[in-house]
Amino acid sequence: MGHSHSHGGHHHHTSNNKTALKLSFFLITTYMIVEVIGGLLTNSLALLSDAGHMLSDAAALGLSYLAMTFGEKEASFSKTFGYKRFEILAAFINGLTLLLISLYIFWEAYRRILTPPEVMSTGMLTVAVIGLLVNIVAAFILMRGDKDKNLNVRSAFLHVLGDLLGSVGAITAALFIMFFGWNLADPIASVLVAILIIISGYRVTKESIHVLMEGAPAHIDVDNVKKSLLSLKGIKDVHDLHVWSITSDFLSISCHMVVEQGIDHSEMLSIANKTLHDEYHLEHTTIQIEDDERTCKAIHCN
Repeated sequence: MGHSHSHGGHHHHTSNNKTALKLSFFLITTYMIVEVIGGLLTNSLALLSDAGHMLSDAAALGLSYLAMTFGEKEASFSKTFGYKRFEILAAFINGLTLLLISLYIFWEAYRRILTPPEVMSTGMLTVAVIGLLVNIVAAFILMRGDKDKNLNVRSAFLHVLGDLLGSVGAITAALFIMFFGWNLADPIASVLVAILIIISGYRVTKESIHVLMEGAPAHIDVDNVKKSLLSLKGIKDVHDLHVWSITSDFLSISCHMVVEQGIDHSEMLSIANKTLHDEYHLEHTTIQIEDDERTCKAIHCN
């Protein structure tokens, strides 16, 4: 029996991500307070809904930062992978928060469509324009992080992107009210923002649930992985194959390989690991080798 457990080349970009999250958190939190005050003074739902979304942003960014801090804790015998999965839990909470915020905005917009209130368009426009600039800066900061590989940074980026679009909606609504006296523009802008928030929330929630359910990473075809291993000389069968994510940038694979008699197990492990690394960038591998005559009889392997 042979066994391989390879960690080579697994690197995190935690420092950049943490800095991006921390800077964005302070930026969003500061302006959220300004936007709440502005929304109350101008009686604008578009601003208040954007501020509500900013509140969820601040919570999301803070939670994401905590998740990365927890993720750096060492593994133990009770937490054998450490706290890396906390990042996915944070992303899941972020996604649910987005969905709940959007439902509240829908309800409030419905009430305002029935009885459109007076809105101070000049003050609303000023606050919305500043909010747009703040969100552009926050989005730029998060783009410098690892948003393409890290689900937590991506969920935070989507929060800020929703805010940015919310500011655009508030600016548009303010202009309609200012030039045409159309107060309905305020709740309508809020509804459009809420739709964007729902789309973002759904995507993040769906992705985080997939990881929590040990689903295979979207960019890896498990059938192709099996075919690649079976194509290696001397391998007769591959079973009990699992590919999953511990967290966004930490993929794992485990499997049993049945080899022909006389095959050097160590050499076979080395070739299999190289194939998985070169073709699929899988570095955290656990492979059990079985001789043709002594294949695994465990129920879960069949």
